[in-house]
Amino acid sequence: MDYIRGLSRNQVTLFPEAIEDYITADNPVRFIDAFVSKLNLNELGFQRAEPNETGRPAYDPGDLLRLYLYGYLNRVRSSRLLERETKVNIEVMWLLGKLSPDFKTIADFRRDNLKALKQVCREFTLLCRKLGLFGGQLVAVDGSKFKAVNGRRRNFNRARLKQAIHALDEKINGYLKSLDTADREDPDPDQPPPNAADLQAKIATLKERKAKYQSLADELKTSGAKQVSLTDKDARSMIVHFNSTDVCYNVPTAVDEKHQLIVEHEVTNDPTDHAHLAEMALRAKETLAVEQLEVVAAVITMARR
Repeated sequence: MDYIRGLSRNQVTLFPEAIEDYITADNPVRFIDAFVSKLNLNELGFQRAEPNETGRPAYDPGDLLRLYLYGYLNRVRSSRLLERETKVNIEVMWLLGKLSPDFKTIADFRRDNLKALKQVCREFTLLCRKLGLFGGQLVAVDGSKFKAVNGRRRNFNRARLKQAIHALDEKINGYLKSLDTADREDPDPDQPPPNAADLQAKIATLKERKAKYQSLADELKTSGAKQVSLTDKDARSMIVHFNSTDVCYNVPTAVDEKHQLIVEHEVTNDPTDHAHLAEMALRAKETLAVEQLEVVAAVITMARR
């Protein structure tokens, strides 16, 4: 008995003539296309919503928005992976009319239209309300931690900066003592003296690093902030599990009970949700346009050992 075999790659196959034939009537890409077609991209604040009269033609922001939404729904966030989808994914080919923007165009669109994309989220929420997809009686508010690009070593608070500056001072003093010792004592034939030029270069490097840390410490003192991150400026060190921390963003979210759809969300660098519970509840009530709204939130107490 043989295995189930596929067709020979050399066999001639008659595919449907239109891409339309590959997309079923209930395929989600049809909703994406219809939703974007109804949006006024100019009012929402998208760049190049009106084509320029001169110059090289640009991609329609509606097409790039379709691609962005498709990636969001299918958990494809990388601009390079989205570019690949335009070349191999029949759904994306249908959605964009076989356009294939490069990854930089996709990344620039996302970077240049952050506020407009947020307005798209709000338009979708309002559409769900019109369609009766929100119950409008009970919402749950909770925060989620999204890891930033910023690593732990590039996140500092006042105590850590003070410790780093102290460690650099000790290293600098150690190198200076090595230079003084080399000047006072006769060289040991069995142990060559430290190279003065190398020590001076190391001292200069350490002093430069110390000046940078001192500048960060002064910045924290002036601004009153508790932390500073060097890669993602707005990211902060937060507790992500009961016994570990990471540099993250906190996203408080209000979810409606009927179909578990998001009503409101906000990106913040506040490590806890306490200051945002009332704010998210009031925003959810305004969005749902209801007189009364029941709100629940989980409270977790972590004891220190």
